[in-house]
Amino acid sequence: MTRPGISEEQFFNRITERLRRPGGRIPEEKPKHPFRGAPDFWQSYELDLEDRVKQFMDHFHSTGGHTVRLENDQAAADWIERHIKETHAQNIIYQNEPSLRAMELEGQLPDLKWKVWDGAEGVSLLHDSSEADIGIVMADYGACHTGTVVCMSGRYKGRSVSLLPTQLIVILPISRLKTRLGEVMEELNALNGNLPAGIHFISGPSRSADIENDLTIGVHGPGIVYVLLVG
Repeated sequence: MTRPGISEEQFFNRITERLRRPGGRIPEEKPKHPFRGAPDFWQSYELDLEDRVKQFMDHFHSTGGHTVRLENDQAAADWIERHIKETHAQNIIYQNEPSLRAMELEGQLPDLKWKVWDGAEGVSLLHDSSEADIGIVMADYGACHTGTVVCMSGRYKGRSVSLLPTQLIVILPISRLKTRLGEVMEELNALNGNLPAGIHFISGPSRSADIENDLTIGVHGPGIVYVLLVG
């Protein structure tokens, strides 16, 4: 809306003069955008495995997260057992993933309170997740350039396991570690709309500065996050 006594053309001319741009009305035709998406050089950008692992660890550390490189699933199970003992955790919840079941974590520490997200209806699993000291999930993808792990939800992969516990342990097979986040998006696009209800991109612990720019850790999710790169 222009001021009384000033035409639309005069109004826009004043703006363009102050911006030191050529005067005149805003063109009715939309400007052309010949480029769509990432440029070609970025589409072909890819790192080898060891560079991907190093870059992921560097970027995840920079956001306050923790990473551990492990040789195989047994080494991951041993690390988790030691970590639980060191932190004196009592309540553990994990997703009903075959690879997590195969680690037989409950048998190594039978005195703890273990819960598995088994897809049951009701609020009991939500309560168990909120009361858990540690949640354990399996990542679907990782992107080294942004230091991000991607976890998709499902009936046996409740999103609350990664969102509500005090600590989160994410197991990321290095075979699922991509260079660019765009590679992950291509994988998701290939699902042809059959996407899960939740896809979570995790780049370190929960961080929030919504209140008076005061940085707070762990408001909207776990305040301590470990990624175990396995393989």
